[in-house]
This record gives sequence, structure tokens and C-alpha cells, in this order.
Amino acid sequence: MGPQHPSTHGVFRMDVVLDGETVVKLKPVFGYLHRNHEKIAESTSYLGSMPYTDRLDYFCSLTNNWAYALAVEKLAGLAVPERAEYLRVITAELTRLQNHTCLAGFLMQDMGASGTPLMYGFRERERILDLFEALTGARMMCNYMRFGGCRCDVPSGWIEEVRQVVDGYPRFLDEFEALLTGNEILMARTQQVGVLSPELAVSAGITGPMLRATGVDYDLRKVDGYGIYPRFEFRVPLGDHGDTYDRYMMRILEMRESLSILRQALDGIPDGPVMDPKAKLRGFRPKAGEAYGRIEAPKGELGFYLISDGGPNPYRYRVRPPSLINLTVLEDLCLGHNVADTVIILGSIDIVLGEVDR
Repeated sequence: MGPQHPSTHGVFRMDVVLDGETVVKLKPVFGYLHRNHEKIAESTSYLGSMPYTDRLDYFCSLTNNWAYALAVEKLAGLAVPERAEYLRVITAELTRLQNHTCLAGFLMQDMGASGTPLMYGFRERERILDLFEALTGARMMCNYMRFGGCRCDVPSGWIEEVRQVVDGYPRFLDEFEALLTGNEILMARTQQVGVLSPELAVSAGITGPMLRATGVDYDLRKVDGYGIYPRFEFRVPLGDHGDTYDRYMMRILEMRESLSILRQALDGIPDGPVMDPKAKLRGFRPKAGEAYGRIEAPKGELGFYLISDGGPNPYRYRVRPPSLINLTVLEDLCLGHNVADTVIILGSIDIVLGEVDR
């Protein structure tokens, strides 16, 4: 199955063996979008790789930036000013909102509900991309984080614009859920379909909403408490069945928690600088050593592993992309199901091939 056309934005193929319409074997085939991201980064300056991280999961450039910046800050021992920490949380949770909204829309599209749910999701996403554009100058390839802070402060009135989007989002989510969550077709097509057990999820290294849908309480915002997340009150929603419906519900419930975090961050953001004055971007050479920085990206654990030999480029640069790791259990989820279910199960994993192939 797939790819349909070489110019599609993410090319993926499944080798599927069927008995009638029942899946008896399935192997994911990827690598069509391999761009040598990690090797290129080893011959590029630390800062020069920041824009390339935008292209990993192109829905979530700001969280990609943050994970990379966190790894370099650990390596170099840089501090981040208070205001920049708040801006990182605000932009990360806005990213989670638009990622999960689009996932729900795409999942319905994969199920055959063409148009309406996806367009509703895209309408809300556009409002968030407007905020990103006002802040960073770009809607998707934001290149906003820097080692020791953020590239620039927010423009006048931006915080109030974010507040308006946050205040209006619950109404959209209520409408979205009224349309979808109790829908008979959605439940029939997703409940007990693509069940992932917590044991397999943990042993395969699955993270993010996919892991939490199995009932495993693991969220790096709570486990690591990176940035200033320990200051905020929020729940970690958990599923009971680990099926495709639970994976859909995780995204809906996590969006409501993101709104709670955003309200707290918008109320508490202080004045002050957005860059550590000691941070030196030009001629940046961290001392020899190694560091692993990771965050709870919308799709799961996103980590960067760096080794420095004291030079201007990383000696080693590796990415731990959630899309790739989460995709490895696709066969386990699909065996015994109808071939039409494989498309829905794949959609519920939430992958971006830029991150899978790198």
C-alpha cells in the first residue's frame, strides 16, 4: 500500500499480506525522505542546525527547537531567563493544540469523513499559525529558540491575542466533540481496533499519547519536570483499552489540559529579558562532553543526543524521534484486522515522515 505519488509530502509504504481482507503480515517501509539530517548536523555549527530541526516534524517546529536547545544548554551549562521559559511553554502548548487538532481531523479523513472535520481543525490551526507568524516571522518553519533563551520578545498585543485564541478554544472543542466523540460510525470503526497492550508499549519504547492511551502514566513534563512545568497544575489523561478510540480521546483530553497550562502561563509571564546575557552564539564552542535533552513533544518523547569535542560542530548528533519509534509496532496493531482498518490505525499513531526518515 502506497506511496501514491513521489511528490507527496511524506512518502510511506506498507508491505501487506492478506488472507481475503484480513491482515496476516505487515511490514512498514520507510526511508524515502531520508535527508542525512544527523550527518549534516555534524559538519554544521550548533546554531546552524536549529533551522533544520524545524523540518523534522514540520507540524511542531517550536517543540523541535526546544528539545534541541535543551540538549545544547545542558552541554554548555547555559541558563534560560524566566520570561523565555514562559514563552517556551506557551509556544509548546500552542503547538500541541494545533498538532492534536489536525490529528483528529486527519483521522476522520482516513476514516472516510472527507472534508468537514479536517477543515474545522485547519480553521483553528490557522489561528495558531497566525500567532506563530506574528512572533517568529514564519508560520511553520519558526526557528525561534536559541541556546539560552528565545530569538526575540513578543510583539505588542501578542499575549492578548493568544489569550483570545485560548478563551475561544473550549467552544471549538465542545463543538468538535459533539460532532465526533459520540458518533456511532467513529466508535464502530475505532473501538477494539488496533489494541496496544501496555506491556508491548513499554517494551517497544512507545511514548506520548499512544503510550498513555494504554494506561501507562508517563509524561516527561511530569517525569523530568523540564523548563518550568512543575509550576503548573495539569492532569495526565490515561486510557483504559489502548485502542484507536482511546488514542483519539487522548488527543482531545490533552488539548483541554494544554488550555489550562496556557491560561496559567499567560497569567504568570513576567517582564524581563528573553536571552541569557552570557550566551554567546557566534563562535559557540561548548566544552568537551555529552548531553541528552528530551521533551514531551506532541507525538511523544523527542530527544537530541550530542557529543562535543570542544569544536564548533557536534562530534556526534543523534535524534530520538517519536514518530519512528511509535511506528515500529504498526504490524502488531494491524494483525487480524481488516485491510481498511490499517489506514485508520496508521492515522492514530500520528507520524510525520520528515521525522521518521530524517
